[in-house]
Amino acid sequence: MQQDSLRQLWKLAYPNRNLPSLQSELWKEMGWQGPDPSTDFRGGGFISLEKLIFFAKNYLQHAIGFMHHGQDSFQRLLHKQDGKRAEWEYPFDVAGINISFMLVQMLDLQSGGPTSVAGIRSLEQLGEDEEAFDNLFSVAFQIMDAQWLAKHASYMEFNDVLKFTRSQLERELAPLEDVSSIKDLPAHNLLKR
Repeated sequence: MQQDSLRQLWKLAYPNRNLPSLQSELWKEMGWQGPDPSTDFRGGGFISLEKLIFFAKNYLQHAIGFMHHGQDSFQRLLHKQDGKRAEWEYPFDVAGINISFMLVQMLDLQSGGPTSVAGIRSLEQLGEDEEAFDNLFSVAFQIMDAQWLAKHASYMEFNDVLKFTRSQLERELAPLEDVSSIKDLPAHNLLKR
């Protein structure tokens, strides 16, 4: 299952390249820490792989009129095409794992359901949208990258950027009477389909 998902993500990320073996240095190009991406999934990180696949499927270019500099949100983030980049960039897929864990903590999902008032209210309001978590992941990734660029961050500042991302999402989710879908969040406008 995990191997099939990794293959699917590679094909979405690099449609014109041959699929590498599941032990290959090429996986590091995508942002895994080593030549075997499965080692990055300790502690339940498989959810992030599913979210990355959703992001790739839903925010890939569909029409030339919606492209930004010839690319879509997923490809722009994967290939770090926006802004002036740091010499030591965050690894794309490892960032996805961290964002997934951050969202699970933010929504209090670790124990199978939210326990905080904010977590319960968020899920109640967004519960009508089956893709809420997937879209929230995509928005969070875009916020994180925008903050990375604004801060001129380097790899050592990744945790600070992730904390900012969480606080930005919490601020945008706070006025829940105005938010019935992830698409109502101001940061959703950062995404290009």
